[in-house]
Amino acid sequence: MANTKSAQRASRQNERHRLHNKYYAKTARNAIRDLRNTTDKKTAEENAPKVYAMIDKLAKIGVIHANKAANLKSGLAVYINKLS
Repeated sequence: MANTKSAQRASRQNERHRLHNKYYAKTARNAIRDLRNTTDKKTAEENAPKVYAMIDKLAKIGVIHANKAANLKSGLAVYINKLS
């Protein structure tokens, strides 16, 4: 347990931030999964910018690393381009 008032406050903030980050990361993962399960190229191309924006936001706020975001976006682009 935290010993000082500032440490207690930091602990509360860390828990709030953890839950906030977890929510956004899970939402983005679900969107990525749905995009990868899409077999229609037109639908995938329509949904891609929304998913890319989610990934960029995760990288911007520090939930995932910028390189991981780039790798995810690249992999999705390759998948979409392979669809017929």
